Amino acid sequence: MLAVTQYFFVGGAALAAGMVNAIAGGGTLISFPVLTAVGIPAVAANVTNTVALCPGMLGGIFAQRRDLAGQSKRLWMTLPIGAIGGVVGGILLIKGSEQSFRALIPYLILVATTLLAAQDRIRRWLMTHEGHDKRQDSVWHVSLPVGLGAIYGGYFGAGLGVILLAVLGLVLDDTLTRLNALKQTIALAVNLSAAIYFLFSGQVLWTVALVMAIGALAGGSIGGRLAGRIRPSSLRAIVVVLGYVVAVVYLVKR
Repeated sequence: MLAVTQYFFVGGAALAAGMVNAIAGGGTLISFPVLTAVGIPAVAANVTNTVALCPGMLGGIFAQRRDLAGQSKRLWMTLPIGAIGGVVGGILLIKGSEQSFRALIPYLILVATTLLAAQDRIRRWLMTHEGHDKRQDSVWHVSLPVGLGAIYGGYFGAGLGVILLAVLGLVLDDTLTRLNALKQTIALAVNLSAAIYFLFSGQVLWTVALVMAIGALAGGSIGGRLAGRIRPSSLRAIVVVLGYVVAVVYLVKR
């Protein structure tokens, strides 16, 4: 049971995470370290974080629903893969030991932070190569990269959007806007399936999750309103610096 002041920290972190996710992405790099900082075990913190932030993803998909038009075949191919991968990643997390997950945390944060830092470059590369070849919508081309990304997302989750956008750009021939909408939907499938599995794991801290969900939804609403006033690249740079600092702290504490 957390103290009242700790709930304020957790709620504030979720608020910030929701706002950052709405503008630039990378909110998990804020909320997860705060959960462990207030004394929550790493696995329980990751599980609770996934469950709490999952509802906030619906807003992004709703905003981009028009860009999903004509992509029903892709959705039928990728959503089951994403859902299965999310559950597999969740199983690996729950069945693994607390010690092994804690040992991986700094490296997972480093990977997520580096992906976030490279997000703009990846987007530019994808835009440069739009329509330059004839990649086909084949389940065999899509299954493995999306599945591996989904397993990572179910296990940890931070940086999942960047991973999915990169692999979709490599195997599918379409505009960045439409691929981004597809990425958002797959990411929801990954996180939702993992969250449903986590509901039965006994690791969800429900009071914390409720406080975080309220904070994340409020932060997402605020972030949506501020999106036109704050440069995503500037906010992303702050989150990247914070991510690297947090990774170093975890490495030192090992």
